[in-house]
Amino acid sequence: MERVAIFVDVQNIYYTVKQGYQKHFNYQAFWNQATQNRKVVAAFAYAIDKNDSKQQSFQQILRSIGFVVKLKPYIQRSDGSAKGDWDVGITLDVIEYAPKVDTIILLSGDGDFDMLLDKVGSSYTITTEVYGVPLLTAPSLINAASRFIAIDHKLLL
Repeated sequence: MERVAIFVDVQNIYYTVKQGYQKHFNYQAFWNQATQNRKVVAAFAYAIDKNDSKQQSFQQILRSIGFVVKLKPYIQRSDGSAKGDWDVGITLDVIEYAPKVDTIILLSGDGDFDMLLDKVGSSYTITTEVYGVPLLTAPSLINAASRFIAIDHKLLL
């Protein structure tokens, strides 16, 4: 059975799905599609912790589906901007799991991950899949992936 590891850039998926479709992403439908006839070795959802009840309920839903939820504190800067970037954390985990699986599944439209997919794709005999909103996913990320799966109506709430 094909072994997979799943990595979800929660903030990126939330904002690109909202901007692209004015809807929410259906994590259960994604899980059902992505894991069919596959063994999940690891599944991580990377999120920002604002410590509110609605967010905690969402995080519990992710856990009940099968994700390990990794949280980083929400940091509000004095200029009003916010920080909560998981790029390095996702990268480290992908590098850790790449030798243990047949397929890396990344949910993000962030072009910063293109070099990561190029690296693990050339260093290991693995497939890389990217799920993203087509018009809001960096072309370089789409090109770096073995397979790009468009988030469409089947994966929306």
